[in-house]
Amino acid sequence: MNRQHNYSIQIKWTGNSGIGTARPGAYKRSHAISIEGKPDILGSSDPAFRGDGGRHNPEELLVASLSCCHMLWYLHLCSEADVIVTDYTDKATGTMFETDNGSGYFENVVLHPTVTVSESSMTEKANQLHDRANELCFIANSVNFKVEHRATCLSK
Repeated sequence: MNRQHNYSIQIKWTGNSGIGTARPGAYKRSHAISIEGKPDILGSSDPAFRGDGGRHNPEELLVASLSCCHMLWYLHLCSEADVIVTDYTDKATGTMFETDNGSGYFENVVLHPTVTVSESSMTEKANQLHDRANELCFIANSVNFKVEHRATCLSK
């Protein structure tokens, strides 16, 4: 059964330095991402594209979305499989290429989750569940590039 879910956000450009977009270097790429009832996310473009390195950029947020989605599915699957996860961290990386015409594309994102389980007997099952989490991740199913995972599983 397919169920539809809708998401609503607001983006507000905050980078008008007084003359708008009169020329490429005249404006900031700063913006705020607002979701009702939640704190704003302050964004910009990547510093390589004249952005503010102190703000989140869309490329980072894409990698973060993939990492979070995988983690949430993985934790759910572990809870159903009686695998007790006591810690989870991920240092995800993404590779994007800029093309000659100024556009670009992601070639891949690699998740590097480090998972700690409560007993060593859970390690094998914990490792296997990453494949299923990858299959179920809404965000991974929505992108046109490969999302890999290279997990490490530790036990207490």
